[in-house]
Amino acid sequence: MTFDAAVLRSPGSRFAVEKVLLHTGPADDEILVRIAGCGMCRTDLAVRSSAGRSPLPAVLGHEGAGIVVETGGPRTGLDKGDHVVLSFDSCGHCRNCRNASPAHCDSFAALNLFGGRKENAARFTDAAGKALAPRWFGQSSFAEYAVVPARNAVRVDPGLPVELLGPLGCGFLTGAGAVLNSFGAGPGETLAVFGAGAVGLAAVMAATASGAVTVAVDRHPERLVLAERYGATPLPAATSGLSAHIRQLTDGGAHFALDTTASPALINDALRSLRPTGRLGLVARLHTALPIEPGSLDRGRSISHICEGDAVPGLLIPRLIALWQAGRFPFDELIRTYPLADINEAERDCEAGRVVKPVVVPQERSR
Repeated sequence: MTFDAAVLRSPGSRFAVEKVLLHTGPADDEILVRIAGCGMCRTDLAVRSSAGRSPLPAVLGHEGAGIVVETGGPRTGLDKGDHVVLSFDSCGHCRNCRNASPAHCDSFAALNLFGGRKENAARFTDAAGKALAPRWFGQSSFAEYAVVPARNAVRVDPGLPVELLGPLGCGFLTGAGAVLNSFGAGPGETLAVFGAGAVGLAAVMAATASGAVTVAVDRHPERLVLAERYGATPLPAATSGLSAHIRQLTDGGAHFALDTTASPALINDALRSLRPTGRLGLVARLHTALPIEPGSLDRGRSISHICEGDAVPGLLIPRLIALWQAGRFPFDELIRTYPLADINEAERDCEAGRVVKPVVVPQERSR
């Protein structure tokens, strides 16, 4: 079948909406999904700075949601017409997958970051027949359609606005999962969030929903306004004595801190803001060495990386939807939609901080 998709051909090029060709339909463990909306994540845009490590040309997009139009058979557990949110790929049979830790799948990098499953490498081409990377995060959802492993799809109520739900599969899942799963934050505990973008604000919302007390740090005043709206005490990143100020606000130090910035200086501030035995989680990929300043990592404080919010998507996505329906996780307020034809505008607005979470909607007409 032939359909429109946004193709990135080189790190320095713009997205180009082109006709692409899918040569074979879904295998027995896959589904074909008509994409209703796909969130734009920083991980998609990071491909521009990872030449040689991510295959181009490619169709990116890994926060998709839509409607199943074909299944590979009963093995998928899904039916034509089901509404689904798509999340990251995992093998399902390694030790971590079997232990309900699909974000730590032994094959996570190979399946999600470096071109997908080898058996699918030849079935996805441009209109001229030239190969495209087979699948990004098991999806490649900046497109009208995507063939997806059924394992990655979470069925949702068809009465919900499915075009807005895609970011629950990655960005919002990561921030909320860090709070609800990785930290297990609860009433009376304290959290410092560094970086009030999509992931950080999802963490703030989840912390507020769980009864935790939150401080949010960012350099953009408008992001701090949002963080305060969702229950956090706002604190500019340029605040003098930042970590001491956080310790004062959290009555001796935060139980948990979440860094979404990958800034070594802020990571050290985050460590110093913790109380003894406090835990810092990192969700952004580090691009330089991380020097730990003297005194930052002592008194039982710990630091670890958090991948995909330590989530089982089939469990956390319904939980976040239920919180949203109860008015306690208003993620939709962070979203602005863009037609597929305006995907370059969505990227510019994302990079400039004019929008927290762009969502590309293939069915929308260009403005």
